[in-house]
This record gives sequence, structure tokens and C-alpha cells, in this order.
Amino acid sequence: MATSDIQRVLATDTALAFLGQLQRRHGALLFFQSGGCCDGSSPLCYAQGDFQISDTDVYLGQIGEVPFYMGQEQFAYWQHTQLIIDVVDGMGGMFSLDNGTGKRFLTRSHLFTDEENAQLEQQGLPVRPSS
Repeated sequence: MATSDIQRVLATDTALAFLGQLQRRHGALLFFQSGGCCDGSSPLCYAQGDFQISDTDVYLGQIGEVPFYMGQEQFAYWQHTQLIIDVVDGMGGMFSLDNGTGKRFLTRSHLFTDEENAQLEQQGLPVRPSS
């Protein structure tokens, strides 16, 4: 990614530090932005191999060394929004690795400007990592 590329997903320093703790405990991880149902719309953190990414899931980028995905239908709705992953006190998603830690990941957002949307259209989606 060029330094001038706009990132579709970012994380706060607090989220990166918490993510590091989970990586040390569980190894390689991945994020999937939940689309609703039981856990609402929250970022879910899994050990790689514990959650199957499908061909229709959209890769948005990485948070630290952790890939971040979202379902294609949800991306169609959120494509003009930058996701900012943060951590707050609370109960994590039922199946997410933050559950039971007293902390949970939270998605904040920034609506892209017209200029940012134009640049995103030119740069396209990030290249999906090979499995």
C-alpha cells in the first residue's frame, strides 16, 4: 500500500495493545465485522482457522498484522465509511476472543469525504492475503 492510500480500517492504540495481548495468547488472528443478529454489528476477533472466510467476504485491510473482513452485502452499505476499531470496557461478542476479558472491540466510523471516495475508487480494494 502506498503511503498516500486511504485505509478502510484503522485501530486505536488501545485496540492495537489489546490485540497484541490476544495474539500472544491465541496466535494468528483475524477480524470479521459482524452484520447483526446475536452480537449486533460488532468486530469479532477469531483465531485463524476458527472462522472460515468465504469467497464473497471483502478484505478491508489489516490492523497491525491481523486481516479484517466484512461480508459483501454489508460492505455495499459501509463502503463509504472508514472503520476505526477501538476497545471499551464491556462484554465481547459471544464467539469473539475478547469475550470474558472485561473488554470488547467496538467499531467507530468516519464517513469518507467526496475526495476520499474518489481516491478509494482509483486505488480499489486492498489485495486479499493468500490463505
